[in-house]
Amino acid sequence: MNGSWSWLNALIGSVINKTIYTCGTATLQIYDAYNQHRLKYFGEASIVSILQAFITIVHPVSLYTRLVSISSEALEHLVYASLVYLLVCLIIYSVISRSKTLRSTRLPWLSTRKRILFVTSHPDDECMFFGPLIYTLTAYTDCIVYILCLSNGNYENLSCKRREELWSACQNLGIPEANIILVNATNLPDDPNVEWRTETVANFMLHTVETLGIQALVTFDREGVSQHPNHCAVYYAAASLCLTNLLPKDCKLYALDSINIVRKYLSIFDIMCTCVMSKYWCLLNWQQAAVVRNAMRQHKTQMKWFRCLYIFCSRYMFINSIREVNLADIELEMQIQET
Repeated sequence: MNGSWSWLNALIGSVINKTIYTCGTATLQIYDAYNQHRLKYFGEASIVSILQAFITIVHPVSLYTRLVSISSEALEHLVYASLVYLLVCLIIYSVISRSKTLRSTRLPWLSTRKRILFVTSHPDDECMFFGPLIYTLTAYTDCIVYILCLSNGNYENLSCKRREELWSACQNLGIPEANIILVNATNLPDDPNVEWRTETVANFMLHTVETLGIQALVTFDREGVSQHPNHCAVYYAAASLCLTNLLPKDCKLYALDSINIVRKYLSIFDIMCTCVMSKYWCLLNWQQAAVVRNAMRQHKTQMKWFRCLYIFCSRYMFINSIREVNLADIELEMQIQET
């Protein structure tokens, strides 16, 4: 009996010894692997020094210093990239403006559409937003340009003065007085707080298109460049004519591109974005843009200090880009707006 217990004790002792030996060996292997990795990534540093380094890294002062260093480097790269972009834009603008072989105009209708109607909301819109396009088209002798202005600019009870200013500005742009249509309707006031009914605006537009045999209708897009409610109302009226197929078949609808506020005030330095992102565009050189600026100055009642800056800084005084609006585009915009 004692011999049996001795054998059992010896077996249990052997198992325990082997288990301890195996665990010890595994622990030593793990420790050796840990030391190898520690030496690989941290060198001879001890755990205490590693913890101290970690605490130093996450310390607020250290974090702030690193953040300032990274931000300064990123800002430096951004400045260099911006300077390169501006320089490239300036070179492109200079080359296109002075070249006799490179065209500064890429428009869809120059060969087929000769009777063009610009629909604006207020006197001065023709200069502030459509100036380059109007100047370009009036330079072609076989193009006939019309202006339909849907309000008389009576927001500050200056309708008589603004009418005269519109006539003078259009004369500077090359539009005859006979081609200017100024609407004086009480239900279409120059007031951002008054909603223009789509049916009313559409009726004026359709009547003018049919009467004059218009082949290209140009107006604002859905954003209205400045998101002015009266500008947007003109687009919705034009879109309604397109949706209901009321526009004559030989009349195409084009909308002036609205762009973000950064691009809007890049002046000539928006040329690269325009050439890459827009299908139809036109560009004025500095002398040609001076004509548009002079036309805008005819609107003396509107020449506040910020508009004096606008005529030099705005991209719309040098560059216009447009897109053709068709039924599929309008339906897609309606779906996006609903969602």
